[in-house]
Amino acid sequence: MTKESQVRLPAVVRQWCGLTAGDRVLLAADPTAGRLALLGGQNGLMRHKFRAGPPVPTEETHRTTPFEVFFDLVFVFAFIRVATFTAQTPTPLALAHSLVLLLLLWWPFTNYAWLANQVRADVGLVRAGNSAVMAAMFIAALVLPQAWRDGSQSLAAPMTLALVYVVVRTVYLALVWHISAGNARLRASLRLRVIPVAVGLILLLFGAVFGGAAQTLLWAAAFLIDCIGGLLIAVFAARAPLPSPSHFAERHGLITIIALGESLISVGVGAGSAVSRWPVLIAALLALTTALTLWWLYFENAAAPAGQALARIPVLDRTRISSVAYSVAHFLLIAGIIYLAAGIEGVLTHIAHHPPQQPVGAPLDWTSAAALFGGPALFLIGRALFLRLTVRHSPPAPILAAGTILAMLPVARHLPALAALALVAIILIALVYYERTSWQPTAAAR
Repeated sequence: MTKESQVRLPAVVRQWCGLTAGDRVLLAADPTAGRLALLGGQNGLMRHKFRAGPPVPTEETHRTTPFEVFFDLVFVFAFIRVATFTAQTPTPLALAHSLVLLLLLWWPFTNYAWLANQVRADVGLVRAGNSAVMAAMFIAALVLPQAWRDGSQSLAAPMTLALVYVVVRTVYLALVWHISAGNARLRASLRLRVIPVAVGLILLLFGAVFGGAAQTLLWAAAFLIDCIGGLLIAVFAARAPLPSPSHFAERHGLITIIALGESLISVGVGAGSAVSRWPVLIAALLALTTALTLWWLYFENAAAPAGQALARIPVLDRTRISSVAYSVAHFLLIAGIIYLAAGIEGVLTHIAHHPPQQPVGAPLDWTSAAALFGGPALFLIGRALFLRLTVRHSPPAPILAAGTILAMLPVARHLPALAALALVAIILIALVYYERTSWQPTAAAR
């Protein structure tokens, strides 16, 4: 026989359990077992965390949970593996392949970020599904560098990647079905969503089998059909309003800062055992400076005002705006970071393996130079689009800086590798200085 009584938990315990100040908690005493058992709060969260049950809807004040951060870390690990794939075979075709791989990773992430905005990602069947996706994405990251095959190369890696993508997309559709019980509009949009997903998965499997140029074309078509089809459905047949715009903005901000931090891994990979040489150390500091300028451009003058603007958008319009501002514009941000990481790794590799007589390194090849300069330019374009869609204004300076970076690419092709990296860092520092002294974002009235 047990006795139950209501208790008030300390604030730190409530935060860990995901309970709000108004939740009631029952403490059951079982004299026969000699123990106390926490039965749960008003919303039943503590019970649902550890066994299957109905999904727990989020509230407007919902914040990103530690489980979601861990989920994002697995995805960013896969992003960095794309940079490794690009750096190990620096060719124009490898740049195109890496773009397709980034699409493969990014679009599922945006879907799961939206899902976690509807219901808690760390509870019940939703947590089980997210855990399965993490495992699948970790496997995908491991095989990414061997994703493309030519001729008689093994089918194992590309087929593994294709099957992993099937798992990731299937689990997502199943979870949306799980949370949409009683929501006719969401169920209707889900039926539409199955079409581009199914077509994309079929093309993906055929591409893995054929390999070569056919794989490139089929995989690009598969991801574009899945992404564009899903985006159109989100814009014109809105899936559901965003209950917590601050959570959605925070989640994308976290994936951006994690990607920036993890991109510095390319410094160690490129430097290798030559990390103690002074040109390598200077290049490493320039890489850190470049990452810091991108951090400043996003978090100091973009993320916060954009999140505030998203919160002021009428609820029914949030899904449409966020689908483009966060799902599309942030893809350009992440792709820019990954290409920059590949370019930095190329610079460090050139310097570390160059004879001591020329310590600043030989000029970069076209592909490494294109990644080094194209990455920041892509980031700046994505940021300008992000600001335009949210605060409805972006200064011309970032676009001018992006154009300057791209215009300097032919010149950089003939510069030593260290000088090329320094040139990118100088342009970005100048942009940060301009915005710090001359421009502050303000949201236009809607």
